[in-house]
Amino acid sequence: MELKGIHHVSALTAKAPDNFDFYTKVLGLRLVKKTVNQDDISVYHLFYGDEKGNPGTELTFFEIPHAARTHEGVNSISALSLRVPDDQALVFWKKRFEELHIEHEEIKNRAGRSTLAFKNHEGQRLILVSDENNVGVKGGKPWDKSPIPQEYGMLGLGPVKLTVRYAPATVNVLTDILGFRMKGQYSSEVEGQPDILVFETGEGGTGAEIHVEERNDLPPERLGRGGVHHVAFRVEDEEELREWIAKIRAARFPNSGFVDRFYFRSLYFREPNGILFELATDGPGFDTDEDLATLGESLALPPFLEEKREQIEAKLKPLDTKQ
Repeated sequence: MELKGIHHVSALTAKAPDNFDFYTKVLGLRLVKKTVNQDDISVYHLFYGDEKGNPGTELTFFEIPHAARTHEGVNSISALSLRVPDDQALVFWKKRFEELHIEHEEIKNRAGRSTLAFKNHEGQRLILVSDENNVGVKGGKPWDKSPIPQEYGMLGLGPVKLTVRYAPATVNVLTDILGFRMKGQYSSEVEGQPDILVFETGEGGTGAEIHVEERNDLPPERLGRGGVHHVAFRVEDEEELREWIAKIRAARFPNSGFVDRFYFRSLYFREPNGILFELATDGPGFDTDEDLATLGESLALPPFLEEKREQIEAKLKPLDTKQ
Protein backbone atom coordinates (compact mmCIF):
# COMPACT_ATOMS: atom_id res chain seq x y z
CA MET A 1 0.00 0.00 0.00
CA GLU A 2 1.24 3.47 -0.84
CA LEU A 3 -0.60 6.78 -0.62
CA LYS A 4 -0.50 8.59 -3.98
CA GLY A 5 -0.34 12.17 -2.72
CA ILE A 6 -2.68 14.91 -1.53
CA HIS A 7 -6.34 14.18 -2.34
CA HIS A 8 -8.06 17.31 -1.02
CA VAL A 9 -7.97 19.89 1.73
CA SER A 10 -11.13 21.05 3.53
CA ALA A 11 -11.40 24.46 5.18
CA LEU A 12 -14.05 26.68 6.80
CA THR A 13 -15.84 29.76 5.53
CA ALA A 14 -18.41 31.99 7.20
CA LYS A 15 -20.04 33.16 3.96
CA ALA A 16 -20.36 30.79 1.03
CA PRO A 17 -21.24 33.50 -1.56
CA ASP A 18 -18.10 35.51 -0.75
CA ASN A 19 -16.06 32.31 -0.79
CA PHE A 20 -17.47 31.44 -4.22
CA ASP A 21 -16.54 34.89 -5.55
CA PHE A 22 -12.96 34.65 -4.35
CA TYR A 23 -12.11 31.15 -5.47
CA THR A 24 -13.84 31.27 -8.85
CA LYS A 25 -13.53 34.92 -9.89
CA VAL A 26 -10.22 35.89 -8.26
CA LEU A 27 -8.31 32.60 -8.34
CA GLY A 28 -10.13 31.14 -11.33
CA LEU A 29 -10.85 27.68 -9.90
CA ARG A 30 -13.88 25.76 -11.11
CA LEU A 31 -16.73 25.03 -8.71
CA VAL A 32 -16.98 21.31 -9.45
CA LYS A 33 -19.57 20.40 -6.83
CA LYS A 34 -22.16 22.45 -4.99
CA THR A 35 -23.62 20.30 -2.27
CA VAL A 36 -24.35 20.41 1.47
CA ASN A 37 -22.44 19.36 4.53
CA GLN A 38 -23.61 15.78 5.06
CA ASP A 39 -23.35 16.33 8.83
CA ASP A 40 -25.35 19.61 8.69
CA ILE A 41 -27.58 19.83 5.62
CA SER A 42 -28.57 23.45 6.30
CA VAL A 43 -25.24 24.76 4.97
CA TYR A 44 -23.10 24.40 1.86
CA HIS A 45 -20.14 22.18 1.21
CA LEU A 46 -18.33 23.60 -1.83
CA PHE A 47 -15.69 21.81 -3.91
CA TYR A 48 -13.29 23.70 -6.19
CA GLY A 49 -10.75 22.12 -8.52
CA ASP A 50 -9.40 21.82 -12.02
CA GLU A 51 -11.54 21.19 -15.11
CA LYS A 52 -13.16 18.07 -13.61
CA GLY A 53 -12.13 18.11 -9.96
CA ASN A 54 -9.45 15.48 -10.32
CA PRO A 55 -8.04 14.02 -7.09
CA GLY A 56 -5.21 16.23 -5.95
CA THR A 57 -6.88 19.43 -7.19
CA GLU A 58 -9.80 19.66 -4.77
CA LEU A 59 -10.08 22.51 -2.27
CA THR A 60 -13.31 22.25 -0.30
CA PHE A 61 -15.12 24.50 2.15
CA PHE A 62 -17.67 23.85 4.87
CA GLU A 63 -19.89 26.87 5.44
CA ILE A 64 -20.32 27.81 9.11
CA PRO A 65 -22.33 31.06 9.22
CA HIS A 66 -21.05 33.63 11.72
CA ALA A 67 -17.90 31.60 12.44
CA ALA A 68 -15.31 33.59 14.38
CA ARG A 69 -11.90 34.17 12.86
CA THR A 70 -9.16 31.59 13.26
CA HIS A 71 -6.66 32.27 16.05
CA GLU A 72 -3.45 30.89 14.58
CA GLY A 73 -1.33 28.48 16.58
CA VAL A 74 0.12 25.00 16.87
CA ASN A 75 -1.49 21.62 16.20
CA SER A 76 -2.94 22.97 13.01
CA ILE A 77 -2.87 22.80 9.24
CA SER A 78 -1.23 26.20 9.02
CA ALA A 79 -0.96 26.67 5.26
CA LEU A 80 -2.02 25.02 2.05
CA SER A 81 -0.59 25.64 -1.37
CA LEU A 82 -1.81 25.75 -4.95
CA ARG A 83 0.38 24.74 -7.87
CA VAL A 84 0.94 27.04 -10.85
CA PRO A 85 2.79 26.10 -14.05
CA ASP A 86 6.05 28.03 -13.63
CA ASP A 87 7.91 30.97 -12.11
CA GLN A 88 6.44 33.39 -14.63
CA ALA A 89 2.97 32.55 -13.37
CA LEU A 90 3.99 33.83 -9.94
CA VAL A 91 4.87 37.19 -11.50
CA PHE A 92 1.38 37.29 -13.05
CA TRP A 93 -0.25 36.48 -9.72
CA LYS A 94 1.79 38.99 -7.74
CA LYS A 95 0.67 41.74 -10.11
CA ARG A 96 -2.95 40.54 -9.90
CA PHE A 97 -2.87 40.55 -6.10
CA GLU A 98 -1.45 44.08 -6.13
CA GLU A 99 -4.21 45.26 -8.46
CA LEU A 100 -6.94 43.64 -6.36
CA HIS A 101 -5.41 44.74 -3.02
CA ILE A 102 -5.01 41.17 -1.79
CA GLU A 103 -2.58 40.73 1.09
CA HIS A 104 0.57 38.97 -0.12
CA GLU A 105 4.29 38.56 0.46
CA GLU A 106 7.16 38.79 -1.99
CA ILE A 107 8.09 35.84 -4.19
CA LYS A 108 10.54 33.70 -2.22
CA ASN A 109 12.17 30.29 -2.20
CA ARG A 110 10.65 27.56 -0.04
CA ALA A 111 12.00 23.99 -0.15
CA GLY A 112 13.84 24.74 -3.38
CA ARG A 113 10.86 26.20 -5.25
CA SER A 114 9.65 29.71 -6.04
CA THR A 115 6.54 30.53 -4.01
CA LEU A 116 4.16 33.40 -3.29
CA ALA A 117 2.26 33.48 0.02
CA PHE A 118 -1.04 35.38 0.30
CA LYS A 119 -4.27 35.55 2.30
CA ASN A 120 -7.87 35.79 1.26
CA HIS A 121 -10.60 37.98 2.76
CA GLU A 122 -11.09 35.56 5.70
CA GLY A 123 -7.40 35.25 6.52
CA GLN A 124 -6.99 31.91 4.74
CA ARG A 125 -3.25 31.18 4.58
CA LEU A 126 -2.35 30.17 1.03
CA ILE A 127 0.87 29.75 -0.93
CA LEU A 128 1.27 29.58 -4.69
CA VAL A 129 4.09 27.19 -5.62
CA SER A 130 5.81 27.00 -9.00
CA ASP A 131 5.86 23.64 -10.79
CA GLU A 132 8.65 24.81 -13.11
CA ASN A 133 11.08 22.10 -12.04
CA ASN A 134 8.59 19.67 -10.51
CA VAL A 135 9.26 15.96 -10.82
CA GLY A 136 6.54 13.76 -9.37
CA VAL A 137 2.76 13.69 -9.25
CA LYS A 138 1.35 15.41 -12.32
CA GLY A 139 -0.89 18.42 -11.91
CA GLY A 140 -4.40 18.82 -13.24
CA LYS A 141 -5.62 20.90 -16.15
CA PRO A 142 -7.01 24.42 -15.56
CA TRP A 143 -10.62 24.90 -16.63
CA ASP A 144 -10.81 26.46 -20.10
CA LYS A 145 -13.68 28.74 -19.02
CA SER A 146 -11.72 30.22 -16.12
CA PRO A 147 -11.23 34.01 -16.06
CA ILE A 148 -7.49 33.31 -15.62
CA PRO A 149 -5.37 32.60 -18.75
CA GLN A 150 -4.59 28.87 -18.85
CA GLU A 151 -0.84 29.46 -18.90
CA TYR A 152 -1.15 30.94 -15.40
CA GLY A 153 -3.98 28.76 -14.05
CA MET A 154 -3.99 26.53 -10.99
CA LEU A 155 -2.84 22.95 -11.51
CA GLY A 156 -3.99 21.60 -8.17
CA LEU A 157 -2.94 21.34 -4.55
CA GLY A 158 0.68 21.63 -3.53
CA PRO A 159 2.44 20.95 -0.22
CA VAL A 160 0.41 21.20 2.98
CA LYS A 161 2.11 22.64 6.07
CA LEU A 162 1.43 21.28 9.55
CA THR A 163 2.47 23.33 12.58
CA VAL A 164 2.82 21.29 15.77
CA ARG A 165 4.17 21.60 19.28
CA TYR A 166 6.06 18.28 19.17
CA ALA A 167 7.13 17.24 15.68
CA PRO A 168 8.35 13.65 16.38
CA ALA A 169 4.82 12.46 17.20
CA THR A 170 3.45 13.66 13.85
CA VAL A 171 6.55 12.52 11.96
CA ASN A 172 6.19 9.00 13.34
CA VAL A 173 2.64 8.76 12.02
CA LEU A 174 3.64 10.09 8.61
CA THR A 175 6.60 7.72 8.23
CA ASP A 176 5.81 4.62 10.31
CA ILE A 177 2.05 4.42 9.69
CA LEU A 178 1.36 6.25 6.42
CA GLY A 179 4.62 5.46 4.64
CA PHE A 180 5.87 8.97 3.87
CA ARG A 181 9.60 9.42 3.20
CA MET A 182 11.85 12.14 4.57
CA LYS A 183 12.87 14.33 1.63
CA GLY A 184 14.70 17.26 3.19
CA GLN A 185 14.29 20.41 5.20
CA TYR A 186 14.43 24.18 4.88
CA SER A 187 14.88 27.11 7.18
CA SER A 188 11.97 28.27 9.30
CA GLU A 189 10.71 31.77 8.62
CA VAL A 190 10.81 32.42 12.37
CA GLU A 191 14.19 33.06 13.95
CA GLY A 192 15.18 30.56 16.61
CA GLN A 193 12.76 27.84 15.47
CA PRO A 194 13.80 24.44 14.02
CA ASP A 195 13.97 23.80 10.29
CA ILE A 196 10.75 22.81 8.55
CA LEU A 197 10.82 19.11 7.61
CA VAL A 198 9.67 17.87 4.19
CA PHE A 199 8.06 14.46 3.65
CA GLU A 200 6.77 12.92 0.44
CA THR A 201 4.74 9.92 -0.68
CA GLY A 202 3.93 8.16 -3.94
CA GLU A 203 5.70 9.70 -6.92
CA GLY A 204 6.67 12.68 -4.78
CA GLY A 205 6.84 16.28 -5.98
CA THR A 206 4.64 19.24 -5.21
CA GLY A 207 1.42 17.20 -5.22
CA ALA A 208 2.62 14.69 -2.64
CA GLU A 209 4.35 16.61 0.14
CA ILE A 210 3.68 17.40 3.79
CA HIS A 211 5.82 20.06 5.51
CA VAL A 212 6.11 19.79 9.29
CA GLU A 213 6.93 22.91 11.31
CA GLU A 214 7.66 22.62 15.03
CA ARG A 215 6.90 25.75 17.07
CA ASN A 216 7.30 26.25 20.82
CA ASP A 217 6.25 29.90 20.84
CA LEU A 218 2.56 29.62 19.91
CA PRO A 219 -0.67 28.65 21.72
CA PRO A 220 -2.94 25.95 20.31
CA GLU A 221 -4.88 27.11 17.25
CA ARG A 222 -8.55 28.01 17.65
CA LEU A 223 -10.18 26.99 14.39
CA GLY A 224 -12.60 29.39 12.72
CA ARG A 225 -13.31 30.96 9.35
CA GLY A 226 -10.33 30.74 7.04
CA GLY A 227 -8.87 27.85 9.00
CA VAL A 228 -8.27 24.35 7.66
CA HIS A 229 -10.36 21.46 8.97
CA HIS A 230 -8.47 18.46 7.55
CA VAL A 231 -6.16 17.16 4.86
CA ALA A 232 -6.93 14.04 2.82
CA PHE A 233 -4.47 11.67 1.15
CA ARG A 234 -5.09 9.70 -2.04
CA VAL A 235 -5.88 5.98 -1.94
CA GLU A 236 -6.20 4.01 -5.18
CA ASP A 237 -9.57 2.33 -4.55
CA GLU A 238 -12.01 0.98 -1.97
CA GLU A 239 -10.19 -2.34 -1.62
CA GLU A 240 -7.00 -0.56 -0.61
CA LEU A 241 -8.92 1.80 1.68
CA ARG A 242 -10.21 -1.17 3.65
CA GLU A 243 -6.62 -2.36 4.08
CA TRP A 244 -5.73 1.08 5.46
CA ILE A 245 -8.69 0.91 7.84
CA ALA A 246 -7.35 -2.37 9.22
CA LYS A 247 -3.88 -0.85 9.61
CA ILE A 248 -5.13 2.27 11.41
CA ARG A 249 -7.26 0.15 13.74
CA ALA A 250 -4.33 -2.16 14.45
CA ALA A 251 -2.29 0.89 15.45
CA ARG A 252 -5.12 1.77 17.88
CA PHE A 253 -5.94 5.20 16.46
CA PRO A 254 -9.53 6.25 17.15
CA ASN A 255 -11.09 6.50 13.71
CA SER A 256 -14.30 6.86 11.76
CA GLY A 257 -14.17 3.50 10.04
CA PHE A 258 -15.45 3.31 6.47
CA VAL A 259 -17.39 6.41 5.35
CA ASP A 260 -19.20 6.67 2.01
CA ARG A 261 -19.05 10.27 0.77
CA PHE A 262 -20.64 9.20 -2.55
CA TYR A 263 -18.01 10.97 -4.67
CA PHE A 264 -15.26 9.06 -2.84
CA ARG A 265 -14.90 6.67 0.12
CA SER A 266 -13.05 7.76 3.24
CA LEU A 267 -11.46 7.05 6.60
CA TYR A 268 -10.81 9.76 9.21
CA PHE A 269 -8.44 9.72 12.18
CA ARG A 270 -6.42 12.17 14.30
CA GLU A 271 -2.67 11.99 14.71
CA PRO A 272 -1.18 12.57 18.21
CA ASN A 273 -1.01 16.38 17.88
CA GLY A 274 -4.72 16.44 17.09
CA ILE A 275 -4.62 17.17 13.35
CA LEU A 276 -7.39 15.42 11.41
CA PHE A 277 -6.22 13.19 8.56
CA GLU A 278 -8.45 11.58 5.94
CA LEU A 279 -7.67 8.80 3.50
CA ALA A 280 -9.88 9.07 0.40
CA THR A 281 -10.29 7.01 -2.75
CA ASP A 282 -9.65 8.52 -6.17
CA GLY A 283 -13.14 7.59 -7.36
CA PRO A 284 -15.98 7.42 -8.23
CA GLY A 285 -15.54 11.16 -8.94
CA PHE A 286 -17.63 14.30 -9.29
CA ASP A 287 -19.16 13.48 -12.67
CA THR A 288 -20.98 10.51 -11.13
CA ASP A 289 -24.24 12.46 -10.85
CA GLU A 290 -23.64 15.44 -13.15
CA ASP A 291 -22.52 15.97 -16.71
CA LEU A 292 -18.91 17.13 -16.92
CA ALA A 293 -19.91 20.24 -18.87
CA THR A 294 -22.25 21.48 -16.11
CA LEU A 295 -20.41 20.46 -12.95
CA GLY A 296 -21.25 22.64 -9.97
CA GLU A 297 -24.07 24.56 -11.64
CA SER A 298 -26.91 22.87 -9.72
CA LEU A 299 -27.22 21.66 -6.16
CA ALA A 300 -26.00 18.07 -6.10
CA LEU A 301 -27.23 15.74 -3.37
CA PRO A 302 -26.24 12.15 -2.65
CA PRO A 303 -29.11 9.67 -3.07
CA PHE A 304 -29.81 9.41 0.66
CA LEU A 305 -30.55 13.17 0.81
CA GLU A 306 -32.52 13.46 -2.43
CA GLU A 307 -35.90 13.08 -0.73
CA LYS A 308 -35.10 16.19 1.33
CA ARG A 309 -34.14 18.32 -1.68
CA GLU A 310 -37.06 20.75 -1.42
CA GLN A 311 -36.46 21.61 2.24
CA ILE A 312 -32.67 21.81 1.72
CA GLU A 313 -32.93 24.17 -1.25
CA ALA A 314 -35.39 26.39 0.62
CA LYS A 315 -32.79 27.13 3.32
CA LEU A 316 -29.78 27.81 1.08
CA LYS A 317 -28.97 31.24 -0.28
CA PRO A 318 -27.81 31.54 -3.91
CA LEU A 319 -24.02 31.57 -4.24
CA ASP A 320 -24.06 34.18 -6.99
CA THR A 321 -26.27 37.27 -6.77
CA LYS A 322 -27.01 36.74 -10.46
CA GLN A 323 -28.60 33.35 -9.74
